[in-house]
Amino acid sequence: MLAKFIERLRSGRRQPAPELLGRPPIRREKAYAADSGYVYQYTYEGYLAAKRADSAGSEFVFECSSDRAARFRLAVFAPDESFAAWQRSTGRDLNAVERYAIVKMQLFAILDESEHIQRDGEWVLTAAQVERHVAELDL
Repeated sequence: MLAKFIERLRSGRRQPAPELLGRPPIRREKAYAADSGYVYQYTYEGYLAAKRADSAGSEFVFECSSDRAARFRLAVFAPDESFAAWQRSTGRDLNAVERYAIVKMQLFAILDESEHIQRDGEWVLTAAQVERHVAELDL
């Protein structure tokens, strides 16, 4: 029994990923035609509370494909501090739906600005990107 346990440790099995919150009961695949010329299919997988370095925030996870065969995960980490400057300047908080809309706009920006993405990746949402997407969404 101990030998099997040690074998599992050596095999490099990772702990299961934490359960994502906000996962839609029925996931809808959507398409996005990126400026790069690729058409990506994506589904929203959910989010989880996360911390990177000294920043607390939320990580939003999307499953994507550019060829309907190989799928990869894109995560956008949205630090709370990235929203703070806009919230202080306007005197109001962004609700969960508005935050998700900003993150989704950032997903589109990632797909537009990156070369043909084919593997998992994580991006961090900055305060400047929040400002840009808030203006685009006319919030």
